[in-house]
Amino acid sequence: MTPTILVVEDEPAIQELIAINLRHAGFLVVRASTAEEADSAIRAALPDLVLLDWMLPGQSGVALAKKLRADERTRELPIIMLTARVHEEDKVQGLEAGADDYVTKPFSPKELVARVRAVLRRRAPHLAGDAVEVGDLSLNPSTHRVQAGGLAIDLGPTEFRLLFFFMTHLERVYTRAQLLDEVWGDHVFIEERTVDVHIRRLRAALESSGHHERVETVRGTGYRFRGA
Repeated sequence: MTPTILVVEDEPAIQELIAINLRHAGFLVVRASTAEEADSAIRAALPDLVLLDWMLPGQSGVALAKKLRADERTRELPIIMLTARVHEEDKVQGLEAGADDYVTKPFSPKELVARVRAVLRRRAPHLAGDAVEVGDLSLNPSTHRVQAGGLAIDLGPTEFRLLFFFMTHLERVYTRAQLLDEVWGDHVFIEERTVDVHIRRLRAALESSGHHERVETVRGTGYRFRGA
């Protein structure tokens, strides 16, 4: 469940500085120096957030941001713009292009990591690393522990990811294909029925605490995790 950050920056020293600090903060890092390299990386495997430099050789970061927002696959992909532009109209242009946040150079690496965490917390709470609770069911992604009523629940890694996603997306119905993309990753090609196997395992693990009833089958559609 370690979030992957795509760093799109053409200045090697800045790219290296960002990558080192993100790795130190516990993120996986993929690098690109141009919009074209970033586009190829995103097609290969969807990252969890993009740190996107405004000024790139060839296609600009703003143009790439607009392209990502226009594509259904990447429409919800969190984007933070990096730029030396400091004027208000530049910030507005970046945000209107689809950026979730805007960081000006030079920047504090600690602040950048904090901004990344804040955007993930807002746009993808299941990746932010915060503990979540539903009733007396609690899950801590940092310690990889799940408890119900103070008693530990043993889950396999896939069931853990599945439960974390459900607990951070309460009451919404997800198809099997959507769950595969969100929990397994959209670059993984496996049968949709695999989801059913892991749903059964998750329900079995939660049964002793009674929380298995929260995992609801929505006939003809998929699954939903009940919050109340």
